[in-house]
Amino acid sequence: MAVLLLTVACEQTEVLLFDPISSKHIKTLSEAHEDCVNNIRFLDNRLFATCSDDTTIALWDLRKLNTKVCTLHGHTSWVKNIEYDTNTRLLVTSGFDGNVIIWDTNRCTEDGCPHKKFFHTRFLMRMRLTPDCSKMLISTSSGYLLILHDLDLNKSLEVGSYPILRARRTTSNSDTTSTGSSGSRAAGSPCQQNDSGALFEKHTSRPSQREGGSPRNSLEVLTPEVPGERDRGNCITSLQLHPKGWATLLRCSSNTDDQEWTCVYEFQEGAPVRPVSPRCSLRLTHCIEEANVGRGYIKELCFSPDGRMISSPHGYGIRLLGFDAQCSELVDCLPKEASPLQEIRSLYSHNDVVLTTKFSPTHCQIASGCLSGRVSLYQPKF
Repeated sequence: MAVLLLTVACEQTEVLLFDPISSKHIKTLSEAHEDCVNNIRFLDNRLFATCSDDTTIALWDLRKLNTKVCTLHGHTSWVKNIEYDTNTRLLVTSGFDGNVIIWDTNRCTEDGCPHKKFFHTRFLMRMRLTPDCSKMLISTSSGYLLILHDLDLNKSLEVGSYPILRARRTTSNSDTTSTGSSGSRAAGSPCQQNDSGALFEKHTSRPSQREGGSPRNSLEVLTPEVPGERDRGNCITSLQLHPKGWATLLRCSSNTDDQEWTCVYEFQEGAPVRPVSPRCSLRLTHCIEEANVGRGYIKELCFSPDGRMISSPHGYGIRLLGFDAQCSELVDCLPKEASPLQEIRSLYSHNDVVLTTKFSPTHCQIASGCLSGRVSLYQPKF
C-alpha cells in the first residue's frame, strides 16, 4: 500500500518528511547532503532521489532512511533538477555546470550508477521531460528554450550527434541574466546572447532518422514570446509541463528584475519536419503579470494533477489561476490570441516571500514554502 508523504528540500542540508493529512512531522534527514538540497523526485513508492549544491545526487529508500542507498557523482556544479523515465528506469539530472546526465538505475550498486553526459548547454536553468518522455525541454537564463524532439535517452548527444532545427525568435534578446546562488540570481549581468550559436557548439554530422519521420533528438531553439517590453531580455527561471503534455508553463523575469510573468504555451504538433525546416512548436496562450516581490529569487510554480489550475507563488502567498473562470480544460478554451489567466483564489499564510508551491497528486491539497523556511498546507474549497 502506497504511503502519502510530503517531502521538503531545505537550504541547510536537510530533507524533511511530513504526513500531509495530519501535518505530523515524521522524520528529518539532518545531513542528507553537504550543501543546499534543491529537488526531490520519487522514482516509485519507496525509492526517491535528492540533489544538491554539493554537486551530488543521493538515492534513498523509505524503508531504511538512516543511510543513503548510494551517492551519485558526475556533475561539477550545483544540481538543480531530477527527472525520471519510468519505462527505461533512467534518471535524468541537470545542473548549473550546463550538463544533462543520464543515470542507469537498473544497474545501481552501493557505489553508484553507470552514467553518461547526455547534453550540454551554457546558462542552463531548468530541465523537464514531457509525461510521455517524447521531449526534453531546457530553459536558460539567456531567455532561450531548447526542445529535444522525439527523445531517445539511450543515445548520448555528444559533439556532432544531433541536428539543430532553425532557431525561432519572437522577441529581441540582447542583455540576459546569469545565475547567482541556489535561490537567487545576480541581476543585470549581461551575457550578450545574440544568436543560439553562443549556447552550444555547432553540430554538423548527419543524424539518424527513422523512415518517414523526423530525426531522433532533433533540437529546436526558440525564444518564447513574453508580454511586456519586447526589446528587453528575459530569464526563464521556472519550467513545468502540463500533466497531459499539452503545454509548458514558464515563469519569466526581465533581465533587470523589474517585471515577472507566468506564461502558458501550447505545444503545436504538426507533420514531421526536415532538420533544415524552420519550426516553432510553442504558442503563447495565457499569461499574467506577477507581483515581483522578492526580486532575484526563483519562484517554482506548478500545474494541478488534472491540468486545470496553476498554483503560483505571489508575494507572501500563492495564487490559484485558471484558463477561464470555470477552470476548464486548456483544450476547451484555447484563445486565438494570448489571454489573461484568471485568478480563482488567493491564499496567504506566510510572513516571508513564497518560493515554491506544489499540488498533492491524490488529494485536494496544496503546499507552499517560503524564504524563512515555513511550510504551509491548504485544503481550498471551491
